[in-house]
Amino acid sequence: MTLRRTLTIFARTMRLGPRSPFFWWALVLPILFTFLVQSVFGDLFAPSPTLAIVDFGNSEVAAGAEALDGIEVSRVDDVETLTTAIEAHDFDAGLILRDGFDEALRAGTRPLLELYVAGESLASNRVVLAVTTLDLIRTVEGSTPPIDVSVVSLGEEAATITARTLPLIAMMAVAVAGAFVPAANLVQEKEDQTMNAVLVTPATIGDFFAAKALMGVVLAIATGVMTLALNNAFGSQPLALTMVIVVAAIMMAELGLLLGSWAPDQNAMFAAWKTGAILIIFPVIFYLFPTLPQWIAQLGPTYYFLNPLFELAIGGATFSDVIGTLLVALAVCVALLPVVVWSARRLEQRMASV
Repeated sequence: MTLRRTLTIFARTMRLGPRSPFFWWALVLPILFTFLVQSVFGDLFAPSPTLAIVDFGNSEVAAGAEALDGIEVSRVDDVETLTTAIEAHDFDAGLILRDGFDEALRAGTRPLLELYVAGESLASNRVVLAVTTLDLIRTVEGSTPPIDVSVVSLGEEAATITARTLPLIAMMAVAVAGAFVPAANLVQEKEDQTMNAVLVTPATIGDFFAAKALMGVVLAIATGVMTLALNNAFGSQPLALTMVIVVAAIMMAELGLLLGSWAPDQNAMFAAWKTGAILIIFPVIFYLFPTLPQWIAQLGPTYYFLNPLFELAIGGATFSDVIGTLLVALAVCVALLPVVVWSARRLEQRMASV
């Protein structure tokens, strides 16, 4: 096996890759999954509380609301427009400040506070807007709140559902790009007999497999990094997370070569993928449902890169905290290497006997 021949086959594979729908599927999948998960569970379009204000007297309450962070404030021209927008759930709440509202507050005459809330608004947003409005009114009135609020968080903070879906999205990204695409490409080469044409040149089966593995690793790293970037998961440890993605890409590429060398045709490959993908992906279930016995996830080889990925991106761990688990994943990659070599030689023998 020579590096030059491997790179030549790799360049040919990458040049022809975009002709396959699987190639584009691998690239689009992280974007699609991220969009679906975050739009359904809340992080991509996580709504900040929205407040519409009709201000007839240049109230300090309106000016104070606009200066706040975390609340989207919009001015509305009249009461009818405000109530129509609230009914349509264009805003979570609407506040009407009549002319002379601030002066009445300071005079202690208790003016009417007209606050409308949308029936479909989140209860949490209603509470935020109501408490914020009352606090602003007290500021204008010149009084201090009757109590001080101290919020104390007890117990370990739970990861959000969107955070817990990160291993699923990352797993799908690297599995499809790193394993499925090389496997499909390898099977296609066998069916079209282009593999035979390549092997009658000085290129060896080792060169051929190395090129397909390199394709899987490159695609898996690209989609894995894309997934972390789309989910804002790099945090303060981008290098450590990239190393995890590299190990994951190597493992997936090896599994893809094993599948591609074994499957005699596309139908057999799809059937095997349906079963094998369950075995590969099942550890992500234990991140979605943390009350399940976590030791079961450790039975899957992919756990040993999924766990470092989750802990680094979500759990606040450092690289030294996860290096032991990641070394197990690297050991799996090393253990798979002779199996891939044996599989390549066996495929070569089968092709020679045909």
